[in-house]
Amino acid sequence: MTGYVLSAETREKLMKVSTASVATALFKRGLRSQFIQGVRPVSHMSANMVGQAFTLRYIPAREDRNPITVFRDPEHPQRHAVETCPPGHVLVMDARKDARAATAGSILVTRLALRGAAGVVSDGGFRDCEGIGKLDMPSYCANPSAPTNLTLHEAIDINVPVSCGDAPVFPGDVLLGDNDGVMVIPAHLVEEIADECLGMESFEDFVLEQVLDGASIIGLYPATKDETLQKYEEWRKKNGR
Repeated sequence: MTGYVLSAETREKLMKVSTASVATALFKRGLRSQFIQGVRPVSHMSANMVGQAFTLRYIPAREDRNPITVFRDPEHPQRHAVETCPPGHVLVMDARKDARAATAGSILVTRLALRGAAGVVSDGGFRDCEGIGKLDMPSYCANPSAPTNLTLHEAIDINVPVSCGDAPVFPGDVLLGDNDGVMVIPAHLVEEIADECLGMESFEDFVLEQVLDGASIIGLYPATKDETLQKYEEWRKKNGR
């Protein structure tokens, strides 16, 4: 586990950047597999999801270990994860990219929301996606799914390194989600990624404005001409960016 604590200032920066910018910034550092594959927001996102990872790992269910009576155990890992995920964190569930059974439903996700979680991400399924989509908390999964998790998955570990949609997720890493999906930012890179991506967002706003005005992308995107950089600096001063 990392000792990193996401500050309110850095969270606010990340609320203004896209997963695309984060993906590019991480790629420049040699990190190519930080996008969580195969998950999508349950409903349209009006703001980014930003929070540190609190993880739950599933393994394939063995029938003799996973009758429905296991939920009588107050320490059942799935329920315990929901009740211990810290406020401001994102519950990240590793379901081995198997969405045939649900890793949570609207009741558990509602409890997470009321406890102040920043979001929930699963590379498995969710029950009751319509209800989850009405909550004021970002939620991502691979697909809607009716069967209970016990039919395919056994919740086994809490707050350990996991794979979610092929992305490595360590407890304390920062999850950034938008309408395109979810990026995992390693904790030791969060501050520099946040600062770099704010600049990238500013430049891309400038580029889009130029393209809408009829400019060619040659020499503009990426900025390989000195005159492009000069125009950008003038644009920044004019727009306070």
